[in-house]
Amino acid sequence: MNDIIGLIGDVLGWLMYFCYHILPDYFISIIIFTFGTKIVLLPVSLWVQKNSIKMVKMQPEMNFIRAKYYGNGEKISEEQYELYKREHYQPLADLIPLALQLILLMGVIDVINHPEEHIFRGNPGVLDAMLGSLDLSSIPAEVGGIAYLIPLIAALSAWFMCFIQNRINVLQSEQGKVNQLGTIILSIGLSLYLGFFVKTGVGIYWTFSNLFSVLQLYFLNIIMNPRKYIDYEALEKSRAELKAASAFGRQGKKKLFEKNPYKKKEKADYKRFFQDYEMQLVFYSEKNGFYKYFQNIIETLLEKSDVVVNYITSDPNDKVFEMASDRFRPYYIGENKLIVLMMKMEADIVVMTTPDLESFHIKRSLVRKDNEYIYVPHDVNSPNLTFRKEALDHFDTIFSSGCLCTKEIRKREELYKLPEKRIVEWGSGVIDNMIQSYEEMDKREKKTKEILIAPSWQKDNILSSCIETILEALQGQGYKIIVRPHPQFVRHEEERLNDLRERFHMNERDDMELQTDFSSNSTVYEADVVITDWSSIAFEYSFATLKPSLFINTPMKVMNEDYEELGITPIDIELRSKVGRSVDMDKLDTLPQVIDELLNSSEFSGESLRKIRDRYIYNIGSSSEAGARYIMERLAFYKKKHEEEDDY
Repeated sequence: MNDIIGLIGDVLGWLMYFCYHILPDYFISIIIFTFGTKIVLLPVSLWVQKNSIKMVKMQPEMNFIRAKYYGNGEKISEEQYELYKREHYQPLADLIPLALQLILLMGVIDVINHPEEHIFRGNPGVLDAMLGSLDLSSIPAEVGGIAYLIPLIAALSAWFMCFIQNRINVLQSEQGKVNQLGTIILSIGLSLYLGFFVKTGVGIYWTFSNLFSVLQLYFLNIIMNPRKYIDYEALEKSRAELKAASAFGRQGKKKLFEKNPYKKKEKADYKRFFQDYEMQLVFYSEKNGFYKYFQNIIETLLEKSDVVVNYITSDPNDKVFEMASDRFRPYYIGENKLIVLMMKMEADIVVMTTPDLESFHIKRSLVRKDNEYIYVPHDVNSPNLTFRKEALDHFDTIFSSGCLCTKEIRKREELYKLPEKRIVEWGSGVIDNMIQSYEEMDKREKKTKEILIAPSWQKDNILSSCIETILEALQGQGYKIIVRPHPQFVRHEEERLNDLRERFHMNERDDMELQTDFSSNSTVYEADVVITDWSSIAFEYSFATLKPSLFINTPMKVMNEDYEELGITPIDIELRSKVGRSVDMDKLDTLPQVIDELLNSSEFSGESLRKIRDRYIYNIGSSSEAGARYIMERLAFYKKKHEEEDDY
């Protein structure tokens, strides 16, 4: 190793001797030498700049990969390798400047340690420099005094270089705060060490190397501007996608380490689940309240077949445990154990309302490749607009709410050459139940028309953006106005609601009410018009009661930025002009006139809305039979298949 360092020292010694020969001042020759190394290594720096730009240019795609396969390190590495190979990116290229810098540093230390051999070459030389009697061959830690300025100046130059890099270096500026801080600490620490414990001349070299690096960085950005090559808008979108996936993952990790008071129940249910070796059918629910999405299908299966329904829930307080019977078997499996359970799944059919199968924590079975995964939607919203782009790609069967949903799925399969899924013309169990409840309820006579304001829980919803303007436009118009926030808004925005109640004196008037009791849906059914933003409650309300809805055009919730590529208008947009009217944010003063039109126009009569409902939603009133019939047919298919395999 000493021989290698000596060889490097010999080469650099000649360069330093040349610099000293031009201007026989030891201090200035070090500066000239340092500047010369930057010139000589400029082609390498240009190559590294180009490679760094390529890396940041790939970052949006890399972020989408990390979001899609969050938690699956092996798959992320595979996709990353393919991306690097396709783009001819060299991930180790950014280490080259550091390696060259260290090689140069070793040579410089050798030159500074032996100036009489490398620089003066037998001639008398002066090692003193500026700052009075500062000896460039001295070591600050040994001599002290004014020499202590050298390590401090070196550390300051390192901080300055990192400060500039974190702002304008194409790659460093994209690093996280922790990585940037780590680089600063490492650079300052190395600079202090070089300043204190090696000769002062080395500290001078290191200081000016840092300063020249800053100048070089500005020069590189001028001749190869990153903004000409990088789509920073796409980068921001990909960060948001990754942030959402990361938040989901952190939530899962947090739950993993939290003490679970239901651990004993979970352990017992997990064991009991795998004791049933002839399990055919499994439903999975994320939490309490999701049973309503399966309710009609399950009840029909229990009534018209002898199948056993196994119901997994990740909520230990799910109401389904009160329904347990020989043929309806609920199990509590938390999200951590659920990962393993799903990978070991042997049931013929797995039914869930959770999208993104294979993308996050829920994976297809590893022990069986032919079981069937069925997706059942929560509502009639567009899967192409309100889900991530590939959210339904790994399901075998989709229960479709209506014709537009079916068109979107088929078009995506065609566009991306995906395997054709089974699509069941199903409908909506939630809407069917609402229709039944509305038909059975006692209709009270009202002297005043009731307007229900029911926002979503997305960003920029009505309550967050324009509720005051809406209420000011509607008060005094002869309506009873009921504001019914989303339950999550009630939970997180209590102060906002209290301010709203106080501002409009809701506790003192009969024509305006803030309703936070969600134990009954009678308010929804009894309203004459519902005002919402992008909530699916509008379609459920209009199709159940055959009354119109009014939509406020707040910013649309879009999970798939490429939703327009299918060329199909999402039902969320299509129905806004069919079941009601939309009003822009800057025209809220027209709300009274729009409501009057909705209440009195034949375009929004019960019969007109019934025709629209029947055109867009499958099997109104009989979705349960359609869903249960399909599952029974498939279970019969798998049973026959197993019998044939046993005979063989």
